[in-house]
Amino acid sequence: MIKQAVILCAGLGTRLRPYTDTMPKPMIPILGKPMLEWHIMQFKKYGVQEFFINLHYLPDVITDYFGDGSRWGVKIHYHFEPEILGTAGGVKSFEKMLDDSFFLIYGDTFSLVDYGRMEDAWNEKKCAIGMQRMTKTEHYDDADVAEIDQNEKFIAVHPKPHSRTYSNAYRMRGIFILQKEILADVPSEKYYEIGRQLLPNILFRGELFYAYECIDYSKGIDTFEKWKEVEEYLRKNPSFLTF
Repeated sequence: MIKQAVILCAGLGTRLRPYTDTMPKPMIPILGKPMLEWHIMQFKKYGVQEFFINLHYLPDVITDYFGDGSRWGVKIHYHFEPEILGTAGGVKSFEKMLDDSFFLIYGDTFSLVDYGRMEDAWNEKKCAIGMQRMTKTEHYDDADVAEIDQNEKFIAVHPKPHSRTYSNAYRMRGIFILQKEILADVPSEKYYEIGRQLLPNILFRGELFYAYECIDYSKGIDTFEKWKEVEEYLRKNPSFLTF
């Protein structure tokens, strides 16, 4: 069982101002609870006990609220980034403390994903270095996309902006299971991105990286409209409101 998750929380959240003038984006309230708390409790349902959170903007808002995690029955480690290190660089900071396999999620992606089913799918992949939640799409002007083969294996990654169309495009969504060895490609204390640098490099080298498709609800919250959409979804599906 995967017992660790990295939650990336260093972003500035400029598109959600004025709310993010006083809090990092992962702390915006979703029906009264910080989105980061939803993350922790959703992962905890599936056996995750240890969390790694990178910080940059208004870090005390997060550390003062969550502390060491004992209030939620989990353990939380933090790493403050004086300069933002990007999605891969933020994970690299925790490399020495991570198990061989771990979850990774972008802190501004609200998720009700069944991580147990995701882990089951991961366990079926032999010798893979990673797996990412994906959705097939024909509309990807605003997103990084990957092309995958009939076995759900990545064959190419295409960061935005796009100058052409792709025959088998899948939107890259912010939930992963990764093998720690993937971090060997990430420079320490340097800005480095997963979609733009890390994944293209490991594919070029011939590593196996897979897509994971599921219908579970998740949504990246980068606008007020998406924030309210998530809250409306939860009101219409009250079974998710208890944890």
